[in-house]
Amino acid sequence: MTIPTHTTLTDRPAARRRCGEKPTEPKSPAFVFALGFAQFGLFVALLGPVIVSMALKVNTVLANPTERTSALGLVLGVGAIAAFVGNALFGRLSDRTTSRFGRRRPWLIGGSLVMAAALLLISQAQSVPVLAVGWFIAQLGANAAFAPFIATMADQLPDKQYAKASAMVGVMQNVGVLGASQIASHMTGNMLGLFMVPAAVGVVGMVVYALVLDDPVLEEKPDRLDWRTLAGTFWVSPFRNPDFGFAWWSRFLIILSSFLFTTFRLNFLVDRVGLKDAEAAGAIATGILIYTGVLVVSGWVAGVVSDRTGKRKMLVASSTLLFGVGVALLAHAHTLSAFYVVEAIMGLAYGIYMSVDMALVLEVLPNRDDSGKDLGVFNMANAIPQSFAPLLGSLLLGLGATATSPNYTLMLWTAAIVALIGAAVVLPIRKVQ
Repeated sequence: MTIPTHTTLTDRPAARRRCGEKPTEPKSPAFVFALGFAQFGLFVALLGPVIVSMALKVNTVLANPTERTSALGLVLGVGAIAAFVGNALFGRLSDRTTSRFGRRRPWLIGGSLVMAAALLLISQAQSVPVLAVGWFIAQLGANAAFAPFIATMADQLPDKQYAKASAMVGVMQNVGVLGASQIASHMTGNMLGLFMVPAAVGVVGMVVYALVLDDPVLEEKPDRLDWRTLAGTFWVSPFRNPDFGFAWWSRFLIILSSFLFTTFRLNFLVDRVGLKDAEAAGAIATGILIYTGVLVVSGWVAGVVSDRTGKRKMLVASSTLLFGVGVALLAHAHTLSAFYVVEAIMGLAYGIYMSVDMALVLEVLPNRDDSGKDLGVFNMANAIPQSFAPLLGSLLLGLGATATSPNYTLMLWTAAIVALIGAAVVLPIRKVQ
């Protein structure tokens, strides 16, 4: 039996294109929509716990405010370690997958199902250790889907479509955050629904995309995966690929800046602004609505402008700088209205950043044949700070804290300085304008 070189939902004939071959023709609007819908679904499921749900769950297990912030940092930090390992590992494994269903599709579906099962475990957990185990497994499953998913952008898109498609992915990621926050604001007392409604959306999004994906089959059996090759999964030399290295550090720093705040956003509104848990969840939903509305407009405009002009670098650097300004302003916010103004500023900055930064990264990939592995290494710049930020944030909040008020000013100013450095490290990139 002959193995098809491409697999799609309808099995329509497709032009023969081997794995790793650079596309030249733009993908249809329907494909870009499916790409965005998959991103939306995954981030509804994955970032809901990060921004609101896990904090609410921890609050049902522990009563002391200091113990709550420490436990939240521990649980999210442990999960981010799984993301750090899983993203590069599953990206490499998907590069080497010889399934007749394609390289990426089995991971998209299987990973999302594992994530959903782990979120079910979290919804029923009654202790911090079980929460940590559940979140670790959830992150492994999510990244088993996410790393191959991001690799499909390199597989499927031509250069001239990078920024517009990246804008769609970046916008839908944040619309997913908005969706997650809205679900959380209406299900604060229903732990099963709080975690499983987002999980169902995540599975549907990934399965739909997997079914419509024109996924080339890897016909050549890859070399044996020995320990040396496996260790190389987690490394791309910044000396041989300096542009990739600078892009990696820029992403690391802005994600660290962002997660220093978002990890403790609910606690910030409770402790600094004086809201109750349910009120804080509602305020976060409103803030994210403002953030996302601005982000959708700025992200789409930036993506179109970037693709038409070919400019990537300055848009990334300036947006990272603006994001840092927003975080610095937040350090001095004590009212809900000030919080909302800062959400708008940060949405403007992050919309520009997310639409253009991924386009920049796709242009500086070291090897298209290993795009899953290399993008997995790049996505470690997302995972490592997610692991580090809760632990660093807990430390900064404790320095100079009072019995009733953690030190949010120190934490947020640290986040602002981190973003400023992230803007600076983009500038030495040479391969893109």
